[in-house]
Amino acid sequence: MAALDICVKVAVGAPDVLGDCPFSQRVLLTLEEKKIPYKIHLINVSDKPKWFLDISPEGKVPAMKLDGKWVADSDVIVEILEEKYPEPSLKTPPEFTSVGSKIFSAFVTFLTSKDPNDGSDKALVNELEALENHLKTHPGTFVAGEKLTAVDLSLAPKLYHLEIALGHYKNWSVPESLTNVRSYANTLFSRESFEKTKAKKEFVVAGWASKVNK
Repeated sequence: MAALDICVKVAVGAPDVLGDCPFSQRVLLTLEEKKIPYKIHLINVSDKPKWFLDISPEGKVPAMKLDGKWVADSDVIVEILEEKYPEPSLKTPPEFTSVGSKIFSAFVTFLTSKDPNDGSDKALVNELEALENHLKTHPGTFVAGEKLTAVDLSLAPKLYHLEIALGHYKNWSVPESLTNVRSYANTLFSRESFEKTKAKKEFVVAGWASKVNK
């Protein structure tokens, strides 16, 4: 099987190190879990090379070459990979696809908030509590049961960013009462595919600096 070309974010301040884009990591996790060979091209998103803008005019990462065409949307890329490489299946049953889908935007709102009384921390906790309730009431290690699916690979990098960035910038962590969320996150973080594709903590912190310090 020929290696697939994928463009992902380079680390801030380290030109040859994998960067901190959770959407890029989601695609890399999918490739790893499906054992599909790939070749990474690191892109400096604050100084995008011309060849990259030619293939991804909006300058978005991840961008992946599939069937001779460049695709620059992690949702679409993951869908195409599932169709082209159905084994092992990572398809999420439709009733579970939206589980945890609002966590990332709630995290970004809280992380970038300058007003401690705007309720953005509570809004994030509400979303995490919804995930907690789902995990509590649905048996199994993952969102859809005992089998890892695409929804888990989408959530894993987001929960990783949430833990590191909020710990660093807000001295905040996932409430201890959310035992299922914490154990779910740890299970995902300890997978070989995650270890191999994650950005180092300092690059996650550096990656969010410009948004936090706006």
